[in-house]
Amino acid sequence: MEKKVKVAVIRCDNYAQDSIDSAVRRGIDLIGGMSIFIKTSEKIVLKPNVLVGDKPEKIIGPHPSVFKAVGRLAQTVTHNLSYGDSPAMGKALPHAQKAGLAAVADELGIPLADFDNGREVHLPDSPFIKRFVLANGVLDSDGLISIAKFKTHQLTRITGPIKNQFGCIPGVLKAEFHIKLPNALDFAKMLVCINLFIRPRLYIVDGIIAMQGNGPRGGNPVYMNVLLFSKDPVALEAVMCRLIHLNPDYVPTIQPAVEWGLGTSSFEDIELVGDALEPLVNKTFDVVRKPVVPVTNTTGISIFKNLVSPRPVIDPLLCNQCGTCNRVCPASPKAVGWFDGDRKKVPTYQYDRCIRCFCCQELCPEHAISVQTPLLGKIIHRQ
Repeated sequence: MEKKVKVAVIRCDNYAQDSIDSAVRRGIDLIGGMSIFIKTSEKIVLKPNVLVGDKPEKIIGPHPSVFKAVGRLAQTVTHNLSYGDSPAMGKALPHAQKAGLAAVADELGIPLADFDNGREVHLPDSPFIKRFVLANGVLDSDGLISIAKFKTHQLTRITGPIKNQFGCIPGVLKAEFHIKLPNALDFAKMLVCINLFIRPRLYIVDGIIAMQGNGPRGGNPVYMNVLLFSKDPVALEAVMCRLIHLNPDYVPTIQPAVEWGLGTSSFEDIELVGDALEPLVNKTFDVVRKPVVPVTNTTGISIFKNLVSPRPVIDPLLCNQCGTCNRVCPASPKAVGWFDGDRKKVPTYQYDRCIRCFCCQELCPEHAISVQTPLLGKIIHRQ
C-alpha cells in the first residue's frame, strides 16, 4: 500500500527572520528534511515567484525572509545554488532587486541564474504541450525548489505551486501562450505540462500574508498565518483550497494534474503534518467560488459571449494612463488602448478582440483593472 503524501502546515504569524527560519526548518523536517530533496553534488535553482518587482509589503511574491530561510537551509546540503524567475515584463535582475530578493541572494552568495534567455526542449511523451522554450537557468540545473505566494488569480482562481513554474518561460514568450491557449482549461493543462517536465523537488507556499480579491497584483492583504510545504504540488493546492473554503474543482490545474500523475488532490491520500489546519481556515477569503468560464475563439469572442463573459474593466478614478495594459496585451490587434489617439484619456477596450487572458488586470500597477461579469452574464450564471 502506497504511503500518503505529506503536506506540512506550519503556523507562523510574522516575517521576523528568527520565526521564519524556525518555521521553514520545521516544515521541511516534517516532510523528510532538505537532504531528501537535494544532494550535495547537485546544482539547485531556487525559483521564487516574481510577477513584477515591488516592495515586499505589496505581497506580490514570497517575502525575502522566506527566501532567505530556504536558501540558508539548502546551503546546509549544497552550496551549488542559484536563483531566479522570469517576470512578466523586462529583465530578471531589476525585478529581483525591487522585490528584496537580490539583496538576500547577495548576502548568501547565491548567484542569479539566467532566466532572461532560454532554449527549446521537446517533450514527445507530454500529454498536451510537446515543446517549450525554458530558461537556461532551469535547464542548466539538476533540480528546482519552487517558492510561491498564496494569491488569487482571475484566470486560474488561485496561483500557487503549479502556476509558479510559468516563470520558467523567459520573457515575452509567456504572452504567446495566452494567444495560443485562450481557453483557460487548456492554459491550465500547459502549466501542468511544465511541471511534469521540470518536476520541482520541493514546493513551498508563503501564506503568512496572502492576497485575496483582485489578485495576483491588485488584491488586498489578508493574514492566513501559514507556510505550506510538500513534494506534491497538487496536494498542496488542494490544501490551499481547503484553507480558503474553495472547491478544488474550480481550480483548473488540479484535474489534469491528477489525471496525468503530477500528484493527488484526494484528502484520503494526503497526510497533514505540523499544525492543525482548521484554526487557519478562512471561509470569507475573497476568491471567485465558481468554475472557470473558458473563452475558446482565438480571434476574439462572439457577440453573445461578449455580453455574458467576464471581462477586464478599467476604473477611471484609479487609472493614470501609464499604458501598461496596452503594452502587455497579447492580442493582435490590441484589445485595449487609445483607439482615438488621445493618450490623455483612460484607455478603452474593444472586447470583440479581447481573449480574456486578463494580462492587463494582472499587471496594472495602479490596481485600476478588475474582472467583472456583464449583467446578462450574471443573470445567466445566477451569480
